[in-house]
Amino acid sequence: ISDNLYGVDIMPEAVEIAKLRLFLALVSAAHDVSELEPLPNIDFNIMAGNSLIGLIRVDETGFDSVGNSLQGNLLQTLAANNYKAILADKNKSVDLYKKHAFESGEQVAGSQESRLLMLRSHIEQLNRESQDKLNKLLLDEFSQRLGIKYEQVQLAGKPKKRVLTIDDIAQLQPFHWGYHFDRILERGGFDAIITNPPWETFQPDAKEFFLEYSETVSKKKMDIKDFEAELEGILADEIIKQEWLKYKSEFAHQREFFRFADQYKNQVPIINGKRHGKDVNLYKLFLEQCVNLLHSGGECGIVIPSGIYTDLGAKKLREILFDQNQVTGLFCFENRHLIFEGVHRSFKFVVLTFEKGGKTKDFPAQFMRHDVQELQHFPDENSSLISVALVKKLSPDSLSVMELKNKVDFQIAEKMVKFPLLGEKLNSKWNLELHREFNMTDDAFLFHKNQTPDMLALYEGKMIHQFTHLHTEPRYWVDEKESRKALLRKGKNDNGQKFDYQSYRLGFRDIARNTDIRTMICTVLPPNCFAGNTLSLSQQLTKQDDLLFICSVLNSFACDYLIRQKVTAHCSMFYIYQTPVPRSQIGDKYFTDIVQRAAKLICTAPEFDELAREVGLNSHREGVTDETQRAQLRAELDGIIAHLYGLTETEFAYILTTFPIVPEAVKQAALAAYRTFAA
Repeated sequence: ISDNLYGVDIMPEAVEIAKLRLFLALVSAAHDVSELEPLPNIDFNIMAGNSLIGLIRVDETGFDSVGNSLQGNLLQTLAANNYKAILADKNKSVDLYKKHAFESGEQVAGSQESRLLMLRSHIEQLNRESQDKLNKLLLDEFSQRLGIKYEQVQLAGKPKKRVLTIDDIAQLQPFHWGYHFDRILERGGFDAIITNPPWETFQPDAKEFFLEYSETVSKKKMDIKDFEAELEGILADEIIKQEWLKYKSEFAHQREFFRFADQYKNQVPIINGKRHGKDVNLYKLFLEQCVNLLHSGGECGIVIPSGIYTDLGAKKLREILFDQNQVTGLFCFENRHLIFEGVHRSFKFVVLTFEKGGKTKDFPAQFMRHDVQELQHFPDENSSLISVALVKKLSPDSLSVMELKNKVDFQIAEKMVKFPLLGEKLNSKWNLELHREFNMTDDAFLFHKNQTPDMLALYEGKMIHQFTHLHTEPRYWVDEKESRKALLRKGKNDNGQKFDYQSYRLGFRDIARNTDIRTMICTVLPPNCFAGNTLSLSQQLTKQDDLLFICSVLNSFACDYLIRQKVTAHCSMFYIYQTPVPRSQIGDKYFTDIVQRAAKLICTAPEFDELAREVGLNSHREGVTDETQRAQLRAELDGIIAHLYGLTETEFAYILTTFPIVPEAVKQAALAAYRTFAA
């Protein structure tokens, strides 16, 4: 363990824990007591503070100009000195402290101990008083340059905005890297960063907050309406209400800083001129901060969610990793063996390593690993070497990295990507547009638990399954007039115009994992129903047979195989737009075979009679409800669609092996159907 070791944590007690862990690591690394050496003094290497908010570079002129403007908070001696003089004083004092602290472990005189205390007190005073001036510079960054205000949340209505104060900034516990590690940053940055940052989305968590005040509140299972009812009772207590409002008010100004500060310019992707995503995820902020703090040639090892290589919101971070850094490894674990306790077993995280500077041509990767010991040998002959050129070919807009594990994966990907992506607009072909309707939180006021004659069902993702529109009964109902009003743009009148909800639409689940039995779960919804945001929807298509064709292809093993290479926890519409799908139409090979089978699977209720007649059935009575017959139809669809993509039997058989939870009988039936259509 060298003296060139640094760390920052917002919790002061974590500093002591870090020192203890370093000491234990030192002890465990020794084979014999003679190998043990004293741990160098690291009091001013490991410090407490907010790693994400603070000045990386300090404006010396700005610092010096603050002067006595902080209403007497600074000592006259400090205010009179310039920034360089303060740094020189601080660094000299720290060097002396470290030198004599090391000697103090060898029974030095009491006067030496007294000198150490005086040195430490002087350093802490310099840091404390410099922090006030640095916080003032940061306040100017928030208020003057970025125009950020403090938003006091109200129980009802819009927040009340006010000017940020120096106390608001101090409350954030900013860590000013440019001051504390000035010598390191002056030479360009750190040589190495190793970190396992928080993985949470930066937003208020109501259920977590109120767990302290109510035994009824549970984080996962509680229905939103039940939670709202419980919340109303809790907030009757004025003290709790004020604590809740104070808690919520702490997020807006920080979120604005994370979204618009120069040091975090790669957090929000811009695609076709539009900013995508509003969520602020801490792991993404820490990754970009690591890039900020490294010098050219410096190396980083970071443990973060697998969304870094798949999620649309991490697109710009992937761009800088590929175009401005050299990725040296992407090793993905599934938490099946509870490497991290309290994290779901199917959650995936990645050990990402990269060197700052240069460009990435290709990088070694492994996916779905379970044993931490495998890292000792990574990369090895079992690793995939993924080229950035292939990533850009497979996901030109999002740069999502597919989990390609071997040569067969690469072969299949190259073959399927020859077809147009679903998001491409093609002339004289059908095109698909996707959207969401109601938000399960923001639009909750529209949802009712009891149905009346004027109400329509609100569909959620868990209500559907492949080719099945009513896998479970609805939880909520919505008034049609209220819902139409909510869908209208501001200032528009309801003149009886037709909305998409009055037509047959494609719907697929948003919540999905590539460790589930199936990732893409899609069907056709009947007319006259609405949907929450856990269900992504298509627009009304001109021809209903096109709708059935798309549904069949997306539900197929071949297409699902490709989609699940990218998905982590959400099957967003952007992943679907990036999926290659043949744009077959009436008259093309296999088109009618696919549409007829899909119609029999989907048209099983009276509300599908119109759809049935349009695609060649007399009514829903010709739909198939017998499970054995439905299984055969689905197997035939999978076999046909594998041929549609031009897959060989070996390639299709391999795809089936990537669905470990699917019953073997289902996979064998699909393979048999493939052979039948090959003949």
